[in-house]
Formats: sequence, C-alpha cells, structure tokens
Amino acid sequence: MIDFELLKRISETPGAPGFESQIRNLIKEEIKDLVDDMYVDPMGSLIGVIKGLEPKRVMVAAHMDEISFMVTHIDDEGFIRFHPLGGFDPKTLTAQRVIVHGREDIMGVMGSKPVHLMTPEEKGKNVQLKDYFIDTGMPANRVKELVEVGDPVTRERDLIMMGECINGKSLDNRVSVYILIEVLKTLRAKQLPYDFFAVFTVQEEVGLRGAFSAAGHIDPDFGIGLDVTIAFDTPGAMPHEMVTRLGKGAAIKILDGSVICDTRMTSFMKAVATRNSITHQLEILPAGGTDTGALQRQGAKGSIAGAISIPLRHVHQSIEMANMQDIRSTIDLLAATITEIDRGNWEL
Repeated sequence: MIDFELLKRISETPGAPGFESQIRNLIKEEIKDLVDDMYVDPMGSLIGVIKGLEPKRVMVAAHMDEISFMVTHIDDEGFIRFHPLGGFDPKTLTAQRVIVHGREDIMGVMGSKPVHLMTPEEKGKNVQLKDYFIDTGMPANRVKELVEVGDPVTRERDLIMMGECINGKSLDNRVSVYILIEVLKTLRAKQLPYDFFAVFTVQEEVGLRGAFSAAGHIDPDFGIGLDVTIAFDTPGAMPHEMVTRLGKGAAIKILDGSVICDTRMTSFMKAVATRNSITHQLEILPAGGTDTGALQRQGAKGSIAGAISIPLRHVHQSIEMANMQDIRSTIDLLAATITEIDRGNWEL
C-alpha cells in the first residue's frame, strides 16, 4: 500500500526550520529522475517541474521542515537551554530524547524538575517550555566544544507501524513530502495539461516563509497546499471538535487559520474524488495556518487555491499518527486533481 521504508527515511531525517539541508538532499535524490527540471530557490525550497501541454502553472507545496528547537545557552554544568522553532505541546516533552546538531550529532534528553521535589503548587501548574533543559550526559567542556548558540535540535524517534497506522515523529509534514514524491512517480508517465511545480518548502513551521517566497517567483494559476490536519477522534472529543477522523480518507480543506479555500477548487476536488471513487472527507480547521495561505495570495495575480490534508492524531507532540489508507487516498486524490485540472469550471 505504501513504501514504508521510504517514508521511514523521510520521517527520521532531520530538518529544523532554516536547517533543511539533509532532508532536502534526500528528496533531491528521490525526485531527480521524476521531473523535467529541478532547482533550489534562494530561500532553500526545492522545486521539481514537469512540463505540461499548456503554460498555465499548477503549484503544490509540501513543507519539509519539522518543529524543532534552537540552542540559546549552555550553562557551566553543560546543560543546554533552547528556543522552540514551531509550536510544541510542552507536556509531551518530559524525558524525551532529542538530537543536538552541533559539530557532531549529540544525543540528549529533555530534563525538568523531578516530581518528587515539586511543591503541591508546582504539581498543579501546566509545565512550560522554559522549565526544560537538555541533558547530554557530557561534561560542560565537551558540550561547549561540540555545541554553540544557534545550533538546531530535533526529536529522536523511529517510525513504526502500529495497527493500520504509522507512528513516529515529524509526520507533520513528512507524510506530505512522501505523498508528493509518490505523486511525482505517478505523473511521470502521464501527459499533464499544465506545467506542474512540486515544491518542498522551507520554514513553514515559523510562518509559511518558504511558500511565500516560492509562490512569489512561480506565480501559479492554481495553488494546492499539502499538509496534515487534526484528527481529534479520540476519547472525550465532541463530534464538532474532531475536524477529521482517521480512516475516513483524504481531507479536502474548506478553511484554516490562514485561508478560505476557493470554492471553485473545493468543488472541483470533491467532484474528482467522487468520480474516481476516492474516499474523502471535508476539513474545517479553526486555528493554525498552512502554506495554502501563501499560495493563494503571494503570486503576482493570486491563485485559485485549495488544499488536501492528511488526518493526524497527536499533532505537534512527541509522536504523531496517520492511517495508511488515508495516505493512499491522498496520493490518489492529488494525482487525479493534477491530471484532470483542465476539466474544472474555473469561471466566477
């Protein structure tokens, strides 16, 4: 159903916002024979191009950065303080392993005050990011030889299969990176109606920055964001809070915190999914933005923009979980959307 080994490599390869070189190099190797042209823009986003019959431009953006940290201080005992790159749920970080990418990669663990020593007031408080430090198990002089302020820190976690799902770190948004690579494999053997730009963007987790830049120079006629969304289909969730549910298919975005999707695009995607018998659901995400917002408004003329999302449990936590059939449905829907996009009714 899916190429688990490729997805595992994509998930586990580091790529903090602004430090995407390792994951970008992996993607380059995977797509170099799948596209007519490939280049890296000045900000660092990787663009693969397949030429179509007409010069209209379809741009799909999947960000390749992951929520991470940056070293801000090393104290006299060798403990490391850090600043978040992207949004974290702090309570999930306790005793989690991380990798500090200094002169060498160093394993560390997120430390905080032991529960045995907390006051009743401290036990009742929500843990804060400032309460954590990174413990490498090394003496201070060695830490300072290998690590300096500004070095990135990523989470350490294997990707595994769990039931009908995959479970690991950085599925936001590495599952979309995987999907876009698989779509390129599908499209390479087809004649596309329009030029197709597969863009693996940088720095989405800190403000959609790579997508704003890439959309500016590509100037797409059609923009499609490819990202994860919340699946709050767990105990305690009310039906109206769920956003999406695992196993119910690819999610066609209606709205998120950065965009109201063009109704022409959402209608077209729904028709494509129905015509091709692709399992799908609709998504309204009340908060949180995606590259879709940049695709819609950053080009010289703006674009007809929409998005396809992959339902994800435990978003922005130490592990995240996606359903394998939802991944397959998203591959199918995105590929069909691109190949059939000339059949849409784009009049206002």
